Amino acid sequence: MSDGEMTIDVQNRVMVKVGDVDIDLTGSAKEIDVIMSKKIQEENWSAAISLIRHARESAIEAARKAAKESGLPERGAAFRTLCDNNNLNRKPDQVLGAIQYLREVEGVHDSPPRVLEELFLDAGINPPRNLSLYLNRLIERRMITYPASGEKKNRYCVLTTEGRSHLDNRSRE
Repeated sequence: MSDGEMTIDVQNRVMVKVGDVDIDLTGSAKEIDVIMSKKIQEENWSAAISLIRHARESAIEAARKAAKESGLPERGAAFRTLCDNNNLNRKPDQVLGAIQYLREVEGVHDSPPRVLEELFLDAGINPPRNLSLYLNRLIERRMITYPASGEKKNRYCVLTTEGRSHLDNRSRE
């Protein structure tokens, strides 16, 4: 190292606390990645993820119940708000959002293309011209998949982990 040059030691920190699982890591990104890879394989990590899923499902159910008790807002307005608040401006993102909205907010598990199109129209958003093509491309991109228990038809598609992550990332932009 010559005079005037400095090396910068960047330290990263990851803190996770879920139930009894408490992780507090400091180090380089590579070091943290190695440790997290090992932690994810542990049984208590699976239990923590299960707790998170349960809390999420409980929150969705509570929202459904509260919406029904207070008079469910017009579905089009609710879907439009979802799109606007989460930067879902592109058609593929809106289709992912529509599937998530129908499954998780309204509890609809059989959503043929006409149901998706109705949701778009109720929201005042032009539906994709060839919705089946969008669904097939989302399947190819592994954003949606067929549930293990259902028929392999587009009407039963569910978001994959990648699809959920994609929507989460859109909402942060």
